[in-house]
Amino acid sequence: MKFNWRKWNRAVHRDFGYFFFGMTIIYCLSGIAINHLKDWNPNYIITTKEFQIDTDQKFDKAGIKKLLKDNDINASYMNHYKPEPWKIKVFLKGGTLLINTNNGYSFLELTKKRPIFKPMNYLHYNPVRAWTWYSDIFSGALILIAITGLFIAKGKKGITRRGAWLTLLGIAIPLVFLFIFYY
Repeated sequence: MKFNWRKWNRAVHRDFGYFFFGMTIIYCLSGIAINHLKDWNPNYIITTKEFQIDTDQKFDKAGIKKLLKDNDINASYMNHYKPEPWKIKVFLKGGTLLINTNNGYSFLELTKKRPIFKPMNYLHYNPVRAWTWYSDIFSGALILIAITGLFIAKGKKGITRRGAWLTLLGIAIPLVFLFIFYY
């Protein structure tokens, strides 16, 4: 009985592709997010608000809670302190509020976790040893998926013709970037 390597090649490519579909999506989306750190924060949504307050009020716990309510700030009060005589820093659940008691200028900053990207980025950064091993297995599987993918198509569209040119182009583009920007 002749060994049918094409059948095994397709089976490995197909089954690894199915099994690692979720991991591929996680690493692709989080990779895109991490590539654009200069453009946005993929882990948190940060909102800021500047406003004026009346400086003739008390800046104790009760006064600050009233100030939060009066200015429609729904973040829960946690604590506050005075880093300088004219400045109050208020710690809120999910943010901070800076108050200038001389002129009433107030600056609110609230952070909220991004619902999809934050957990994906967490996994992308390999948080625990077991996940690192699983990620390494995934990386090896991607190598196998790439190699077996070269031999899926036959004939004019296979690796000996059109596929060869596309493969060479896919190798050349990263090399060009390396020579231009790295060396």
